[in-house]
Amino acid sequence: MSKVLLIDDDIELVGMFQEYLEQEGFDVKTAHDGEAGAAAALSGQYAIAILDVMMPRMNGLETLRRIRAHSQLPILMLTARGDDTDRIVGLELGADDYVAKPCTPRELTARIRAILRRTQGAPMDGGASSPLVVGQLTMWPEQRRATWAGDALELTSTEFNLLEVLARNAGKPVSKNILSEQGLGRPMARFDRNIDVHLSSLRHKLGTIADGRSCLQTVYRMGYQLIKE
Repeated sequence: MSKVLLIDDDIELVGMFQEYLEQEGFDVKTAHDGEAGAAAALSGQYAIAILDVMMPRMNGLETLRRIRAHSQLPILMLTARGDDTDRIVGLELGADDYVAKPCTPRELTARIRAILRRTQGAPMDGGASSPLVVGQLTMWPEQRRATWAGDALELTSTEFNLLEVLARNAGKPVSKNILSEQGLGRPMARFDRNIDVHLSSLRHKLGTIADGRSCLQTVYRMGYQLIKE
């Protein structure tokens, strides 16, 4: 049973989400402000946290920043529909994905399952235990671990998923649609900048190739490509 942490000050909404998720087999705990939510998220007890942007005492973005300073726990943000600023800032701070409010419990549950499937499930190749190596990048999908030139990479669950997709297709451009479907577990929505923000973060975390370029390149009208050295 996956333990889910719901952080939102809307008690009625949280109650509805909690009841539905528990019916779907999740073990759900709640927090109603950012301070309590961050403390619970950093306890190491949860598989994922759902975090609302607008909260008292400490808003969702500050709560996310505090969690990310110490943990790579998967985090799904709840944002106001049409509020692109909070959405993009949340992704830049390390959120794995977002759901626009109002949303249905069914939609939220599907998004949670998509994230957990990639963080807890088998690697994309079906379970091979040998590492995935592309130049100075080495990934161990079954361990959710990656290094660059021997140094550990601190990646969010979504960054790891996207990098694994690119590594398995190294030397070939991968479309944003495929990255969204295989890395996030959902089709890419129109005007969705999620992939671009995550890939920008990955560029800063990965090293360069011999000629000094980033190993992660944008291919015009085709997507993104991890360069083979």
